[in-house]
Amino acid sequence: MESRSRRRVLIDDNSPATGVVDRRDAVGTADDVQGLKFRPSDGNVTEDQELFMGIKVRRKDSLHHDYKGDYIDVPSNQFLMKILQKQGEESVLFADKVLKFTASGKMKRRILLITEFAIYIIDPETDTLKRRVALAAVDKICLSELSDNFYAIVIPTEYDILMASTRKTEIVTVLVDAFKSSSDYELEIVFSNRFVYSAGGELIKEVQFEEVEGGVKTRISRKEE
Repeated sequence: MESRSRRRVLIDDNSPATGVVDRRDAVGTADDVQGLKFRPSDGNVTEDQELFMGIKVRRKDSLHHDYKGDYIDVPSNQFLMKILQKQGEESVLFADKVLKFTASGKMKRRILLITEFAIYIIDPETDTLKRRVALAAVDKICLSELSDNFYAIVIPTEYDILMASTRKTEIVTVLVDAFKSSSDYELEIVFSNRFVYSAGGELIKEVQFEEVEGGVKTRISRKEE
């Protein structure tokens, strides 16, 4: 089955150091703190929106949840700030720790940053930028129809990204909104309890979801020809 703001962190390269402006409303006053700025979106976004209506079986604890955007305090992390400023990024739409699945099937904890123009995957243990993907390179996002935490970002010109996060719906919503803002087409969202993704090279994997008593069973396997 297919289906065809939030708090932002604004980055100021002109300031000599990093910092924060916390704006409580769209026109209120703000105090500069060393160049980095926070800005809320035009309104709180919840899971009760058309993108997921009638399709997704949502977790009860995620209903009517206001989105925060930055869950790791980006301004306090000099390494993250250096990456963003080097890439010329002006705002961060989402920042949090997620689980990323490697080609071998291992789970690795990573920092996921989403900006107006790109997706960043960072190793928090080694402070290493593992990958940067331009939003323009993303083709679609695959999700199950159940209440799991998995999502796959499909990138035809490279290899895909399979991740898991309890904030999956917020991540997808942020990506959809970013696409609407920066391009002339909408990001495709595919809902299916079985989908494939490219894990790198010629390795194709299949993710299957099954609703069982007490939750959702997820199976990741190599896709046979």
